Amino acid sequence: MYCSSQGWTFEIIADLGSGVNYHKKGLKRLLDDVLKEKVSRLVITHKDRLLRFGAELVFAICEARNVEVVIINQGEDTTFEEDLANDVLEIITVFSARLYGARSHKNQKLLDDVKKTIEESGNDISSPDSTRPKQ
Repeated sequence: MYCSSQGWTFEIIADLGSGVNYHKKGLKRLLDDVLKEKVSRLVITHKDRLLRFGAELVFAICEARNVEVVIINQGEDTTFEEDLANDVLEIITVFSARLYGARSHKNQKLLDDVKKTIEESGNDISSPDSTRPKQ
């Protein structure tokens, strides 16, 4: 909506994933287009939506290729200490999500194996009375 209100032609590039993942298809495409000078303006909603770490490098590449960078929601100015604390929290969040995600996958596999074993033994674990042996 912001770009439309400015009268700019635009294309939305959206990626899913972590703000510390540099292998996202959309990010790679964006950088390729900037380097090939196919982009004249980069508009992002928040600075950390591009990359949590390394956004300044992307901005430097944009500057070198004369690409204007527009950040719609600048937010309030923060101190170095606040930025550092936010960065540490982001790192902890990303890696704990990966850790628990990996554990979740292992736990789900374990649960699936247990369900399969129980089903093979003749007990139906899907019913509310699954804790009672079949008669």
